[in-house]
Amino acid sequence: MTFTKAAIEYRIAFDSVKNEFLAIDVRDENHVAFGVTIEQAITNLKNSHE
Repeated sequence: MTFTKAAIEYRIAFDSVKNEFLAIDVRDENHVAFGVTIEQAITNLKNSHE
């Protein structure tokens, strides 16, 4: 799925091996953030983008 929020477009994925969510910047596939929840992954992505 692709979402847009706060001028950041991102995709959400789930790593079933590590049991965590990934928020992936659609403009830069190497810009990835992880979190136990979807919200945490998104927040981590936004914080690492600034």
